Amino acid sequence: MITRKTTENIGLKDRKSLNLNRAVLKNMVVAIFAATIASTAAAEVVASKQAVNDNWVNGTSARAWTNGSDDLCWRNGFWTPATANSKCDGALVAQLPTPPIPAPVVPVPAPKIESKEFTYSADALFDFDKAVLKAEGKSELDELFAKLNSVNVERIVVAGHTDYIGTERYNQKLSEQRALAVSKYLESKGVAAERLSIEARGKKDSPSDKTIDCKSLHKYSLNKSSLSRKKLIECLTPDRKVVVEVIGTETVKTEQ
Repeated sequence: MITRKTTENIGLKDRKSLNLNRAVLKNMVVAIFAATIASTAAAEVVASKQAVNDNWVNGTSARAWTNGSDDLCWRNGFWTPATANSKCDGALVAQLPTPPIPAPVVPVPAPKIESKEFTYSADALFDFDKAVLKAEGKSELDELFAKLNSVNVERIVVAGHTDYIGTERYNQKLSEQRALAVSKYLESKGVAAERLSIEARGKKDSPSDKTIDCKSLHKYSLNKSSLSRKKLIECLTPDRKVVVEVIGTETVKTEQ
């Protein structure tokens, strides 16, 4: 027979069991919440201090929430690259603009060094058998110097040539004196002395002695005929010359 006391005892046990279950449940909730906080804390990055931050951050905005692999930050619905957290998404904030692609540099070819020869008749520069420049000769050399203004001069070689009349030694010396006279005049006009050199060719390059006309005149000139000698000198005119070789590059004019 169930008495009132028995009923009270049963109710007391049920209440104790219920309280125990509540305590266990509370402990479980606390444990789950602590585990969640702990796991979440591992998936945070320190958030930058920005006026606007459209990545999800914690309550104090000190940390940004990241995904499971911890390589991307969560974004809210207002996210744009401009409002991304600077510690997330590849640091999109304050990213420098893409610099313009520079135009390709076209290599400028190096100036080509060229050689140009200017040949002057010795008869136009000097009196026959002389090595002093005439006024007409200086005028021709003035024109040459004017042409040098358009050239970056590397070197100038002045070579003197004579005809075959006279001894080899005499002609060698005469050709040297004439080359030196031209070189000195160019130096006086402004050409640097270290860029000038001379060559004495003498009668080494005297092709006219091989022509039939000059050979026949030479035979007659041996008879001491002044007329024949004069004609021979005239026939050998091409052999008496001064050759000026200019080596350098053309000056490139820049537009103002």
